[in-house]
Amino acid sequence: MTIEVGSQAPDFQLKDNHGRTVRLSEFRGEKNVVLVFYPFAFTGVCTGELCALRDELPRFGNEGTQLLAVSNDSIHTLRVFAEQEGLEYPLLSDFWPHGETSRAYGVFDEDKGCAVRGTFVIDKEGVVRWSVVNGLPDARDLNDYVKALEAL
Repeated sequence: MTIEVGSQAPDFQLKDNHGRTVRLSEFRGEKNVVLVFYPFAFTGVCTGELCALRDELPRFGNEGTQLLAVSNDSIHTLRVFAEQEGLEYPLLSDFWPHGETSRAYGVFDEDKGCAVRGTFVIDKEGVVRWSVVNGLPDARDLNDYVKALEAL
């Protein structure tokens, strides 16, 4: 079941593409968070979405907002992917325990073994204020994220 708007966002602790530990709770009281789940690095739609976020990064990664992208890939895969695509925001690995964070947000596809395309805009108090969940083949519209952030 997907986390509902108005709910407290489940805290998590994941390694990023550089091996650093990132906790959602670190941003509480400091920044809004755009939390983007995607199926796998190096796939067509995922690469397109993450590069579009890279190209619009000032809108999602600034003094008031932190962009975090989560997949079920290993940190090693994410490091190479980020370097190849010039992604400068944290790519978080939900590799082990496999899909634990994706499951907590209700976006893990048990049959495919990966997260579907779920995005959650979380305010500075840790409350989910907006979300969208798309199936594996369906890219998301970044303009929707911008509108959600502007409403905070």
